[in-house]
Amino acid sequence: MVRTTFHRDNEVQVFQGRPVYIIDGARTPFIKARGKPGPFTPVDLAVQCGRPLLLRQPFHPNDFNQVILGCVNVISEEMNPARIAALRLGMGDSMPAFTVQINCGSGMQSIDTAYRYIRSGDADLILAGGAEALSYAPLLFRHQAVEWFASLNSANSFVKKIKTLAAFRPGYFKPVIGLLRGLTDPVVEMNMGQTAEKLAYLFNITRRQADEYAVVSHSRLHRAQQEGYLDNEVEPTFSSCGQVFEYDDGVRPDSSLEKLAKLSPAFEPPHGKVTPGNSSQITDGASWVILASEDAVNRYQLKPKAMIKDSEWSALSPSIMGLGPVLSSTAIMKRHQLTLDNIDLWEINEAFAAQVLACLKAWDDANFCKDVLGLEQPMGKMDQAILNVDGGAIGLGHPVGTSGNRIVLHLINAMHRLNKKTGIATECIGGGQGGAMLIEKV
Repeated sequence: MVRTTFHRDNEVQVFQGRPVYIIDGARTPFIKARGKPGPFTPVDLAVQCGRPLLLRQPFHPNDFNQVILGCVNVISEEMNPARIAALRLGMGDSMPAFTVQINCGSGMQSIDTAYRYIRSGDADLILAGGAEALSYAPLLFRHQAVEWFASLNSANSFVKKIKTLAAFRPGYFKPVIGLLRGLTDPVVEMNMGQTAEKLAYLFNITRRQADEYAVVSHSRLHRAQQEGYLDNEVEPTFSSCGQVFEYDDGVRPDSSLEKLAKLSPAFEPPHGKVTPGNSSQITDGASWVILASEDAVNRYQLKPKAMIKDSEWSALSPSIMGLGPVLSSTAIMKRHQLTLDNIDLWEINEAFAAQVLACLKAWDDANFCKDVLGLEQPMGKMDQAILNVDGGAIGLGHPVGTSGNRIVLHLINAMHRLNKKTGIATECIGGGQGGAMLIEKV
């Protein structure tokens, strides 16, 4: 396989590497956060879908070379969740495991890192995943409270302690929601919803268009659940109190334009386009895929589902982070001399309906394609019938460290179900980046 990398100075490098296959994968249902910690931590989720995945393989769990897991909101009890998950999955004390974090791209970054290890000959079999429990996002003390606690701790006399205690203010105990802080870019000082509003303005996306997209996302996910399209992908999870989670529970089959129209803009009232109804949901979930070299395929007589043909990471201003998929996917298509029409199926992570629609409009905008993508002509219109065919994060939810892994896994499953050859999975990334992966069905 040949991979070409374009550097900032336009120097071109071509790398000859081994083929890399995706053998199998599984995920948990995505469980909607309900204002309190959910039944599973990130590692709990990773183990719940990892066990059945490993049990059905013809090799032993300790035959893997390593484990890589994407996770953004790592909780204090699970530092390096990849290693904890590997141990709980019975992969052995000698199994190397590490956690990667690139915000919304973390689950895909785990696959990409594994892909590069195998392609270069440094590994033959890797378990790569993503796990996130957004319901466990911490409540934080305000800076003034931290300073007060520090002063109290350092007071070395009774008088100083009394003075410090007297300086206490009840407002110190008002918590800061860690998730809200994490979803605000510290450089441009915009939260993710505001970046979507900016794209809606730049590409003239209406509230109705965003709501229409959201209705379709819910409808497609509900159909996929009813038709059993996700049965070979989603593993039931079982809580310690015996509760069973069998399906993604954020889907709203009764979603409609009339209902969505009643929701107020969440970030730019009163005239904003982004609402809770046309945004991704806050959820908990995990996903794994197994990557293998040709040597491993032959050694264990595996049946690959897909081959990773290429991957790309791009960056742009954090204020328009939602256009990341356009940059990363276009770079891949240019390298392989492909057009939008040459890609059979697309998975674009639905951070916001307006963000996905902005990507589609950008590809069809002559000025954007010329000035930003360096194309002589627009890429054109994407047929939305081949985009997120079974819904996306608006209905499923977006457990940040997991989503990039899920879209690769589901793209492969959808390609097999629909007998399609080529697909691209791509996502925007908070902080102003984008990731994309070109997949070919085997």
